[in-house]
Amino acid sequence: METESEPYVRLASLRQLHQVMADMNTARSLADTLQTVADGVVSALGYELACVNLVRPDGDLVVAAFSGNPAAEALITGRVGSRVSWERRLNMGETWGNLVFIPHTEGWVLDDDDVPQWYTEGPEPRFEDEWHPADRLFAPMYAPGAQGGRSSGELIGVLSVDRPRNGRRPGAWGREALQMYAFQAAIAISNARLRANMQRALVRLEREQQALRASEESFRQAFEYAPSGMAIAEMGGDQHGRILRSNDALCRLLSRQASAMRRYSFSDLVHPEDIGTLLRTSAEGGRAELRLGRRDGSFVWVSLRNSVVADAADGPRFLLTHVEDIEERKRRELQLAHRASHDALTGLPNSAELRSRLSARLCSRPQSTHPGAVDAMDAAYGQAAHDANGHGFDYRPDAAETYDAYDHHVHTSAPESEQDDGTKGLAVLFCDLDGFKSINDRFGHNAGDAVLIEVARRLSRGVRDGDTVARLGGDEFVILADGLGRADAQDLAVRLRNEIIQPIRAEGRAVRVGASFGIGWAHCGMTADEVLKSADERMYVEKRSRPKQHRRAG
Repeated sequence: METESEPYVRLASLRQLHQVMADMNTARSLADTLQTVADGVVSALGYELACVNLVRPDGDLVVAAFSGNPAAEALITGRVGSRVSWERRLNMGETWGNLVFIPHTEGWVLDDDDVPQWYTEGPEPRFEDEWHPADRLFAPMYAPGAQGGRSSGELIGVLSVDRPRNGRRPGAWGREALQMYAFQAAIAISNARLRANMQRALVRLEREQQALRASEESFRQAFEYAPSGMAIAEMGGDQHGRILRSNDALCRLLSRQASAMRRYSFSDLVHPEDIGTLLRTSAEGGRAELRLGRRDGSFVWVSLRNSVVADAADGPRFLLTHVEDIEERKRRELQLAHRASHDALTGLPNSAELRSRLSARLCSRPQSTHPGAVDAMDAAYGQAAHDANGHGFDYRPDAAETYDAYDHHVHTSAPESEQDDGTKGLAVLFCDLDGFKSINDRFGHNAGDAVLIEVARRLSRGVRDGDTVARLGGDEFVILADGLGRADAQDLAVRLRNEIIQPIRAEGRAVRVGASFGIGWAHCGMTADEVLKSADERMYVEKRSRPKQHRRAG
């Protein structure tokens, strides 16, 4: 566009300017927009050279586009001028609206600064308004929203132009056109930056979504194809603990369909004896070993390990439970515990287990022989507690006062009379086999082992559920039978003796052994060894009281 006066602006020039502005706003990238801005200054505004200096994030300005001279373009494109030098340029010279014109008479002071620049050749001006080769004209570009004035908006770049084609300094129309062009160029550049940022954001979002999809797929595959059981359950709310999803390994472990699993929570599946263990297990990082129910009603030992996962940063939280089958390990542990507490030959509880069970029933404090004393102590404690609490005190009796009020142990009693007075107690029957040594000597230890195994079986068959039959060692057995009177204990001893004396098949032959029983009574204040010693002594009294030839036959 020539520097015509406003009434004589050609329609073709306006059309060309309109087309350049349209091209600025439809460029596909920021780089294309910047180049379109530079080319438009040359093609539509009638300047021989144009340069777009773009503000970088650090504040300095870089030559981002150049038009009008390929040699100059190759020389300065990409070079950087400091913000300080640019501020100096924009604050000197003449201001034409938002434009800054620095005439050659002042511009010489800028020759040594770091702003990239070029020089055009030409004759010295002959007229007052003729363009000098050293004249400089800048059109600052401010962010959209600036309502006039150089200081009212953020600087995003500067258009540098050189030598109008008509060789004269731009007039009022030319200045107005360049100023309007810079304003539209700022809008186009800002929009291009916004589009570029949006495109980068969309690319990042797409990458994040792809990574999320890949992560979800990895989790799904890890969840579905994990060799051990896994489940996702609700956390919090009315449906806390309800199973939302279970993998194939867990469904196989519990012999249940995945659709059926969604009707349960782990509290529905856990063994009744293990519900407390489940409730005590922490949701975050909790671990527990318990039994879960299969579809057929059986139970399997598992190890549960919990962790909390969130659907999003502030989204709902779920409980991820890892379920590991430990049935085999538990079976081995139970076997080891059984071996430690049971006789290897007969399978009966061994001496250590017998003493443990007996000690569990006894306390070191003997039961009072005067029941009224217990009632009196209870009444005294109750009154003292009432009086103390009534005055706001926490009453706690000292050691001398402590009695059955703090002792929740049920004392084990024993019949006091040799006659059956109806008192029930814990009977301890000490059994020693008669004639067993001769079987070992005559037929060997294999025959002796067979006899011991059969005697253990007959003793176990002859007692009630809940009674204990233990092998103390050698050919000695002990029976713990609670809730018996003296007559009941004697009848039990007779019945067991009659069972034992029946012929036993050992090593292909029938052999017989007898049995001597001593009946002792356990009561609190005695140790397990004292109880066993008492029963053992009574057994020897009973054994010596019978003629030797009748012991085996009973």
